[in-house]
Amino acid sequence: MKDLHTHVMFGIDDGSTSLDESMAMLERLANEGVTDVMLTPHYIENSRFNCNNNTKKKLFKEIKAEALRRGININVYLGNEVMVNGNIMNLFNTEIATLNASKYLLIELPMDKEFDDLDLVIKELMDCGVVPIIAHPERYNYVKKNYKWVEDYLKMGVLFQSNYESLFGKYGNDAKKTLKKLLKHNMIHFLASDIHHESSECNLKKLHSKLRKIIHDEKVINDLLNDNFTKVIKDENIESL
Repeated sequence: MKDLHTHVMFGIDDGSTSLDESMAMLERLANEGVTDVMLTPHYIENSRFNCNNNTKKKLFKEIKAEALRRGININVYLGNEVMVNGNIMNLFNTEIATLNASKYLLIELPMDKEFDDLDLVIKELMDCGVVPIIAHPERYNYVKKNYKWVEDYLKMGVLFQSNYESLFGKYGNDAKKTLKKLLKHNMIHFLASDIHHESSECNLKKLHSKLRKIIHDEKVINDLLNDNFTKVIKDENIESL
């Protein structure tokens, strides 16, 4: 598996707290069969989770070098999980990072209330050649109430990433049911861990059997877990479903 959404980068958000914990997380993921990991620390404007790109690049180099030194067999790439805001276009280059310097940007939305200017922000991003990937839609209350909320954004060319732990009940029964619906209707492009700590739940070895009960197409499963990630790091096109 290739993991698009993690909080392995230490000391800058609510994820890993030290280099040692970052290494333990990478080693655990590698042992679970993960070959590639995107580091996606939170970026939330006007909060303490606002590490700039220069600092992220330094931490990334440190993590990559230490993983190599310890013999952890996993590839790492740098990105961000950006909380949507009206100033997002001014944050590129110095503050926020696309995924592996590609055209793809992982964005997070408010959990309880829809972001009023989301359509405008998405249009601005896409007009500049940036493709938004919306993180874990199954966790948003307005998507739980109406999973078809996703359809309009798919038509705009937006991609969606879900947390596979939602299928195991980590975020409650409603999120579990919502993700199953989204997967059955072919509305998700990536499944990822969103791992925050060494002690985080990780049911990756049970994931394939769980998915085969929901999706009956091995190619779709492979796209969710591997091939679409590869297209991101190669900056290749992914069709919105």
